Amino acid sequence: MKIKKTLLASGIFLALLLAFYLVHIKYFRINVVFYSAMLDGVLASVFAAVVLFKVKSFSLFNVFEKTQMIAIWFLLGYVFAISVPTVIDRSLSFYILEKLDQRGGGIQLASFEDVFTKEYVKEHRLVDVRLTEQQESGTIIIQDGCVKLTERGKRLADFSRYFRKNFLPKQRLLMGEYTDSLTDPFRSSENVADYQCN
Repeated sequence: MKIKKTLLASGIFLALLLAFYLVHIKYFRINVVFYSAMLDGVLASVFAAVVLFKVKSFSLFNVFEKTQMIAIWFLLGYVFAISVPTVIDRSLSFYILEKLDQRGGGIQLASFEDVFTKEYVKEHRLVDVRLTEQQESGTIIIQDGCVKLTERGKRLADFSRYFRKNFLPKQRLLMGEYTDSLTDPFRSSENVADYQCN
């Protein structure tokens, strides 16, 4: 009996999650897709929790079991937010598949650098999207035509570089060759001074 009621309660949560998400993307302004989808997950969890605590047919669950379900729903909301709309919105892998489909199913390997630099950045407004996300998360500010790291951004950049250098694969397959080049992508990058801010 409890399994059926758990599935029913979780079904209510999933229905609420999809409803909040669809209403949100259709009728409201969205600053950042991930944050918006996370909010939908939180709202769905809260509303499902109210149902769980108020509807008598769920009274067979004790408070601990209800709390566990709510925690699981919050996690499922997070998994949905990061795994579906955010991945599709941001994923270069999905872009490659969509671009191959748009171009009749195939593109010459030698042309992929042009596809990324001349089409992907423009078609997906990549710079605008990423700068907007960074501003909304408080990691950068744009001031007098200059994009600057905030203290929070500096801490995250330091963490990211440390993690990349120490905890990403040292032998990663890239186009038929195992390499550690992505553990320090700036290793052979040129320092172009003319676009730095004073």
